[in-house]
Amino acid sequence: MSRALAEGRPRTEELPGTWRIAPVSDPSVQILLEDLVREYHERYGDSLGGSPHSAREEVERYPAHRFEAPEGTFLVYEENGEPLTGGAFMRFDESTAEVKRVWTRSDQRGRRLAAATMARLEERARDLGYSRIYLTTGPAQPEAVALYLRTGYTPGFDPEHYPANQVPHPFSKNLLTPDPGAHRAGQPIDPGAVTATPASSKEQIA
Repeated sequence: MSRALAEGRPRTEELPGTWRIAPVSDPSVQILLEDLVREYHERYGDSLGGSPHSAREEVERYPAHRFEAPEGTFLVYEENGEPLTGGAFMRFDESTAEVKRVWTRSDQRGRRLAAATMARLEERARDLGYSRIYLTTGPAQPEAVALYLRTGYTPGFDPEHYPANQVPHPFSKNLLTPDPGAHRAGQPIDPGAVTATPASSKEQIA
C-alpha cells in the first residue's frame, strides 16, 4: 500500500491533468485569485465585524515573494490548459507553513480536487523542510471545515459547534507524525448549517 493511501490521502497521480508550481503573476494563478475575490465577496460582503472590508485587498494583502521557494509555494492543477484547483503556503515560523488561497473551480467541486491540492501542498511543504501546517478559515466556510477534518487536520475549536465564534477558526497538522485530531477525518459538517455570518477579522478568510 502506498504512503498516500495509508494516510488516507487522495491518489493525486490518478488525475488526468498537470500540477505545477507557478508565480503569483502566472495567468492560471490570477484566474484562481480573481475567483477567490468573487467568492469571498459573496460570502462576507463589504463588512467584517462592522468594519469596511475588501475581498480584493484581502486576497492581495501578501507580497508575491511570500509564496515562492524557499519559504512558500503556489501550486495549480490544470486540465487542457485550464486551472481547476490550486492553493498556496507561506512561512509562518521556522518549522511551520501556513496554507492560504485553497480554491477549486465551482463546476469541478465534488471530484476531491481540494483534498488533492492539500496533499500536494503538504508534500511540497515537507520538501522545503517544514514539519507542521497551520491555517485558519472563516465562519461562513463550512465546506473548508469539512475538508480539513476529512484530511486529518486538528481543529483548534469544537467543530460540532461551528461556527464557534467570530474569530479565526484554526487548524494544524503535523507533517511528520499523525496528529491527535486525525480521528476526526470524515466527520460530517453540514454546509447548509452556516450562512454568510459576519466575521470580525480579515484573518478569518484563508
